[in-house]
Amino acid sequence: MIVGIGVDITEVSRIAAMLSHPRRGERFRVKVFTPAEIAYCERRRHAPQSYAARFAAKEATMKALGSFVPWRDVEIVRCGSGPPCLYLHGRAAEHARELGITRWSLALTHAANLALAWVIGER
Repeated sequence: MIVGIGVDITEVSRIAAMLSHPRRGERFRVKVFTPAEIAYCERRRHAPQSYAARFAAKEATMKALGSFVPWRDVEIVRCGSGPPCLYLHGRAAEHARELGITRWSLALTHAANLALAWVIGER
């Protein structure tokens, strides 16, 4: 049974500008992304697209949960050679348990200047 659905679209140029800001860029990066997400994105040829896709996934997850949670409580990582996986920590995991969500489906895509994420939480 579907408990929550979330979708978000993010402009890559907006995330790239936030990441490259001389004073606030690093603070944004560590506030929003986990160390594993940062390591993954920094290895990518077009890092801002990967960051934007993960940002969109975090927003979509919060919409599916129906609640804002700390950014780093939502983590998107590669599952081997397969598609990305969604992991929840802290308040996000607690809220998902309260809603009875036991399974997450995540789809990410990005182009030159847009990243989109679709998230479904099921009981």
